[in-house]
Amino acid sequence: MTDEEIAVKLEGHEHEIGSLKHRVKEQEEQTKVIQDLVLSVKELALNMKNMLDEQKRAAERLSKLENEPADRWNTAKKTAFTTIVSTISGGAAVGFILWLAQYI
Repeated sequence: MTDEEIAVKLEGHEHEIGSLKHRVKEQEEQTKVIQDLVLSVKELALNMKNMLDEQKRAAERLSKLENEPADRWNTAKKTAFTTIVSTISGGAAVGFILWLAQYI
């Protein structure tokens, strides 16, 4: 091989090396963009998980608030029923005692 052939091959290799360096640089930039995207997706997933947890807690609180009027109404009905039954029972007991007192 002559010096000229060696020089031509060296120049070809230098050109290929330059091209490879350029491609590696582009690949590094793409890798950085992908890494940033992965971090953003991870942060988004964490935020969505936190929002889901908060939404579950809010749903539980809302359920309690929605059930509160029904619970109050049920308590009022029980109290009214107990009062009526107690009044009638007490009146019947007093009437029975008075009736017995007449015969004693």
